[in-house]
Amino acid sequence: MKRREFITLLGGAAPWPLAARAQQAEQVQRVGVLMVQAEDDPDAKARLAGFRQGLESLGWLEGRNIRLDIRFAPGGAHVQVLAKELVALQPDVILAHTTPATLAVQQETRAIPIVFANIADPVGSGFVASLARPGGNITGLLLFEASITGKWLALLKEVAPHLARAALVVNPQTAPYYDYFLREAQAAAASLAIEVVFSPIGDTAADIERAIEAFASVPNGGLVLPPDANTTFHRDLLIALAARHRLPAVYSDRLFVVAGGLLCYSIDRIDQFRQAASYVDRILRGVKPADLPVQTPTKYETVVNLKTARTLGLTVPPGVLVAADEVIE
Repeated sequence: MKRREFITLLGGAAPWPLAARAQQAEQVQRVGVLMVQAEDDPDAKARLAGFRQGLESLGWLEGRNIRLDIRFAPGGAHVQVLAKELVALQPDVILAHTTPATLAVQQETRAIPIVFANIADPVGSGFVASLARPGGNITGLLLFEASITGKWLALLKEVAPHLARAALVVNPQTAPYYDYFLREAQAAAASLAIEVVFSPIGDTAADIERAIEAFASVPNGGLVLPPDANTTFHRDLLIALAARHRLPAVYSDRLFVVAGGLLCYSIDRIDQFRQAASYVDRILRGVKPADLPVQTPTKYETVVNLKTARTLGLTVPPGVLVAADEVIE
């Protein structure tokens, strides 16, 4: 080989590693998302917008270096079929919304990393070995610690002093972790002079109506609604039933109060989706889920609907109003 040709060959070879690195940097990563809400639900849209914002702030842009494959299972409908469909796409990581979605994806894969959001009891549900050391292919963000149930009851009693009975309303099929909250509710109830009644509901509107009507037949009752994909899906019906039977109710999600419910003590669910993006980011960059501790909530918000309080004939104490993060007139 002539000296000039050799030098040319060396010069031409230099850019190849740079080009390869540039191509690798722009490789499109695939992220599956399983939502237990309807696609046209404004709240689902807001949570996904928060997730996208979180990804973009970390340098992940749809159409350039990341692709989102999103599936919707309103109230948990067809969640197992959709989980199987997502896993078949072999994404690099899956974001699972709520316990039903996480369980469905877990049953389909123990290899693809899974990040959960809005999960109440990940240890009891068998998703992680512990919050500090998840130990498998799943990690994410804790929605509530069980002790929040005592806060729900105390807040409800403060707004409705006549309260003597409180129904814990969940669908055991979509909230199999209900005992996580029920035990704490029963432990806190005695000091508040409240009897806690477990009121399981079914999937249909008729099932829900029967359960609420049966509980409302005894006076001085109120409702406590822990997180549950089914009650979220039927939130308009539950709010209407609470109003019809004049039942003060405390909810675990702000969207109930915005829709006409009495009050909630909760976290910002949209912000949690924004935070979930950081877990997805770290996994896409090579961190294993087993090495990412489950994140616990640090900031809570109280929202009160004064119009609903007046309709129920309740006077919200000044202390509750001052402490509230949002008051809906």
